[in-house]
Amino acid sequence: MRWLLPEYIEDILPVEAARIERLRRAILDLFAESGYALVMPPLLEYMDSLLTGTGHDLDVRTFKVVDQLSGRMMGLRADITPQVARIDAHLLNRKGVTRLCYCGSVLHTRPAGPAATREPIQIGAEVYGHAGVASDLEVQRLLCRALALARVKKTRMDIGHVAVFRSIVRAAQAGAGLEAELFEALQRKDKPALRQLARGVDARTRAALLLLPELYGGVEVLSLAEKKLPQLPELTRALATLRALAKASPIPASFDLAELRGYHYHSGVVFDAYCEGVAGAVGRGGRYDEVGKAFGRARPATGFSIDLRSLASVAGGKSK
Repeated sequence: MRWLLPEYIEDILPVEAARIERLRRAILDLFAESGYALVMPPLLEYMDSLLTGTGHDLDVRTFKVVDQLSGRMMGLRADITPQVARIDAHLLNRKGVTRLCYCGSVLHTRPAGPAATREPIQIGAEVYGHAGVASDLEVQRLLCRALALARVKKTRMDIGHVAVFRSIVRAAQAGAGLEAELFEALQRKDKPALRQLARGVDARTRAALLLLPELYGGVEVLSLAEKKLPQLPELTRALATLRALAKASPIPASFDLAELRGYHYHSGVVFDAYCEGVAGAVGRGGRYDEVGKAFGRARPATGFSIDLRSLASVAGGKSK
């Protein structure tokens, strides 16, 4: 039938549209009051700029079309964050700290889950030009304040740090190929595969890799990691950052030292926010200092994004 929409694409009807719009305005007002300037990147960009510094994951999630004017390949954005990094690096080109926010639709080639839409509405905020834990904490607190505006229940946050795994495998000089295989096994929490792959590394590294899938839980995980993982400078700094975030987190926090979401994109802290009524994360973020470098201007960056449609569906404690 000609009026049917594609799978996992749907109209937003008046009641839901009004709820989303009220929440969008409230969160953008919160961002503005907190010093974040609004930007509006285009829905469509050339592929070579749209995917700069993002790795393979975003590539496979991006719809691609040919520009009828230039003949070049273009993409419909699957994530707004890289676009905002491009704006900071090339269009604003400011010195010092810059705070930016955004809201808009993104398109995914496949849904993120069985009940997910392929056209999420992404709202988020980013801090550029500050490398310390203070900016990581700032964006996490801002995310929590946005969730509080929606009056959702049972909020919590899972926090990790990609430098934990990265420092271990690179100190062991594992090589890019083995690092990629270990990464895949760790993502699956596949200890037999980890044990098999780690046969060729030294005993200390092997023990650390096999311990990582077990390092999940409360702040006690950080104490265990400090005792049992190798005393590497980058790893020690990562654990110190996580401990600072644990002390200051405004909502219950747990830690997963095997969490490597966006491993080829993120450079430090990664975090996911959850709430009652939403399957999966309602918000996620982290540090991605390497993206500015990919745009030709090395610049620290950290931020988060929220799935606005999912958040609106449970705003005020209501759910679909």
